[in-house]
Amino acid sequence: MITLSSSAIQEVKRLVEKEQKPNVGLRIGVKGGGCSGMSYVLAIDDAAPKQYDSVFEQDGIKVLVDAKSHLYLDGMTIDYKTNLMGGGFEFQNPNAKKSCGCGTSFNA
Repeated sequence: MITLSSSAIQEVKRLVEKEQKPNVGLRIGVKGGGCSGMSYVLAIDDAAPKQYDSVFEQDGIKVLVDAKSHLYLDGMTIDYKTNLMGGGFEFQNPNAKKSCGCGTSFNA
């Protein structure tokens, strides 16, 4: 399972509200690339879950993760930080053996 911190939940709810569409969820995944081999992908998704998606809900937010990505993300916590430079989502992934300095890519 993937956990969203309270600040991440607030930010996702803000983004979902902006979309003004019913049944919108947060799709989380990985793709090849980035400094360390794999990059995190976050998207607001209004598509129906695909056949092999893991779907769960946390504090009213529907979270969708494809089966391949779930192998790399299980147990991860997503936080949202704000700072003078803008802030953004931060990933604490216990499956990452190495992460890049900016925290948006990893190697498992």
